[in-house]
Amino acid sequence: MALRLLTALALFIDAGVHLFLAPGYQYAQPGTVSQGTLFLLEAAAALVAGVYVLVRGSRAAYAVALVVALSAFAAVVLYRYVDIPAIGPIPAMYDPVWFFSKTLSAVAEGAGALLAAAGVVRAGRRGKSDDGTRVTAARRRP
Repeated sequence: MALRLLTALALFIDAGVHLFLAPGYQYAQPGTVSQGTLFLLEAAAALVAGVYVLVRGSRAAYAVALVVALSAFAAVVLYRYVDIPAIGPIPAMYDPVWFFSKTLSAVAEGAGALLAAAGVVRAGRRGKSDDGTRVTAARRRP
């Protein structure tokens, strides 16, 4: 249960930071999506993944959490160090500085990815409950 809570907490921190920062990034070039809109989409994905992990704690839930957290972590680090031009409707998001909210988000995303990866491995042992004991068909969760 602790793994589920910590994974969800990391995703909720990620979502909170993106919701907090989104209004400041709403301006966009014509024909592109604003970075603020991408932040709102990331926040929604992180919230859904966090709730899914809390409710189910299954391998699939941890896999979703891993994809969300790892992709967000990769994006923040990539756009911090590499000046990637706009790609279709995706704007150029190069931001060569670390500040508190960005750092908090990156730490939460990195920790969330590691915790979710541990959850995928742990939940992958089919027929085992969260505490590692064998689960009979009658005791198995729906």
